[in-house]
Formats: sequence, C-alpha cells, structure tokens
Amino acid sequence: MAQNISRRLSRRGFLAASAAVIGSQAIGQTNNSTEIEGDISQSVRRNISSFRTLEWQPYFANLDRGAILVDIQSRALHFWSADESIYRLYPTSVPLSDDLTRLGKTEVVQKVVGPEWRPTPAMRERNPEWPEYIGPGPENPLGTHALYLSWQYYRIHGTHDTRKIGRRSSNGCIGLYNEHIAELFGMTEIGTQVLLI
Repeated sequence: MAQNISRRLSRRGFLAASAAVIGSQAIGQTNNSTEIEGDISQSVRRNISSFRTLEWQPYFANLDRGAILVDIQSRALHFWSADESIYRLYPTSVPLSDDLTRLGKTEVVQKVVGPEWRPTPAMRERNPEWPEYIGPGPENPLGTHALYLSWQYYRIHGTHDTRKIGRRSSNGCIGLYNEHIAELFGMTEIGTQVLLI
C-alpha cells in the first residue's frame, strides 16, 4: 500500500511539473509573440472534428496546374497535384470574422520566399498603431513563404506564431505552419487554382 501511495505521489508530481512546464512555455510564447492581427490569448476551441480527406471532383472541373481547396469551417487546406500523384491536407488559420472572409474561386498569381508585409488600408484604419512595414524575418506575420492570390491583399502564407493555426485569427488570409507552407510552395505553380468554401 505504501508503494501505491508513493507511485500516486510521484505520478501527481510528474503531472504537476508537466503542467508547470507547459504553462511556462505558453507564457513565453505570449510575451514573445509576433502576433499582429489580434489577441488570441483567450481560450479558443480548435476545430479538428471535421478535419478529413476530400476528393477533388465535387469542387474542380480538372486539376490543370493543381488545385487548392480551403475549407473555412474545418480550417483545413487540401492540395491536389495536376497528375493526382500528390494529395496533402494541412491545418490552417482562417479569418477572424465573416466580414473578413472571402469565398469563391481565385488562383496563385505570385510566389514569394521571405515575403514583406504591409498592412492594408483597412487594417491601418482599425489599428493605426501597427507598423507600416515589416521586412522578411521572424517578426513578419507572413512567415517564410507566401502564395499571392488574384484577389488583392489575400494570401496563403506561413506564420511564426504557431498558436494561430486551427483558429479564426487572421484579417482575411489563410495561414499555415512555416514547414507546411514551404512544402505547399514547392508543389504549386503560378496558375494553381484555389477555391475557398
């Protein structure tokens, strides 16, 4: 019995220590955040329940130049290569609200490694304290790579703030972990079709 109590105490101690370590990492992340688009430190439910694979046929007539489907509700990005040999499914961040969300068909018109960031006029109006420009690097909200879409100001890009993925946390763009956008960047081309639903 003494041995069982000892095991319980050491297990409790382990759990308490683990919670303390996790909590300290979260605090550190908040203090060193590159968050520009808004405070997401409040508890926000991530949407993983509907994170599932999909077929491309209900959404695209063909896979010419590949296809990207972004499902705002499930917060997932699906990619199919033109020859159907590659399928990828990535968790994403999505726009904060419906008024910032744009749905429909567009395409990749530019690919940039180490993108620069400038807030849109609407962002500057809402947040005049934001900087007018952030160059490439760890402070840049666009992460390491960006796919520019035919819609002005809309991009699929990386983020250095990994807390944003799986949440409604952007001003309209679709965010991916930097390692995921780097992989997607390598598989897409100018003209890759994109559909946001």
